[in-house]
Amino acid sequence: MRIVPALMRESAAPLAACRRPFGIASLDAALGGGLARGRIHEVYAAEGDDLASAAGFAVGVATCMTHPGKTVLWLRVQRSVRQGGVVQARGWAELGGAPGLGLMGLVPDTKALLRAGVDALRCAALGAVIVEGFGAMRELDLTASRRLALAAERSSVPLVLLRHDATPVPSAAQTRWQVTAAPSHALPGNAPGVPTFDVTLLRQRSGPCGLDWRLEWDRDRRIFREATLSGAMVSPPAHRPSANPGGGDRQAA
Repeated sequence: MRIVPALMRESAAPLAACRRPFGIASLDAALGGGLARGRIHEVYAAEGDDLASAAGFAVGVATCMTHPGKTVLWLRVQRSVRQGGVVQARGWAELGGAPGLGLMGLVPDTKALLRAGVDALRCAALGAVIVEGFGAMRELDLTASRRLALAAERSSVPLVLLRHDATPVPSAAQTRWQVTAAPSHALPGNAPGVPTFDVTLLRQRSGPCGLDWRLEWDRDRRIFREATLSGAMVSPPAHRPSANPGGGDRQAA
């Protein structure tokens, strides 16, 4: 996949001025002011059932880091479609994605995915890039990770690296997150609440880690907010029953 050369000539803003705050005091303090653009941010699904929640969190991060009017490019391998399903326009809109500003790229394998990711990150006209992979992704070694990081730094375009069915390994990422679904608060009429996530900052270069937050996604304002802990309802994913013998279920984004 090649990005149009004319787009690559757009200048990138200095990285020092490109931090996107969450607007949550404790989270922004831990991140030194917010998530840095021009860096890799890894998002791992805690378990297989958290695939949709990890994807929802990744889209939220990419969306809130994107300047108005810029496009988010989401790159996937064909295996992602078979195991994770097709991304629909309605789902994109429900997560706050702007109409016409979401672009999906499908490639045959991990090698092509990483090559397309580097090409995309060289395009400063993009708002953010999501690269979604399944499994170990052995091609994504430290050398390949550094190649992605260098491309992101040069363009100031952030990369959200979405990982499913994978164990974290050393990489050039600025931050690494683990995401699991969390109970949401019922809306009027007992309707399912907004997407809610339990997130853990597993790793951060030159910063604290091992910290946890429960976050809600506000699609209208395109921001995360801290979730309150009382009055939660359980909204199960469509492929699971409404209850299980162990108690409550969790909502997938």
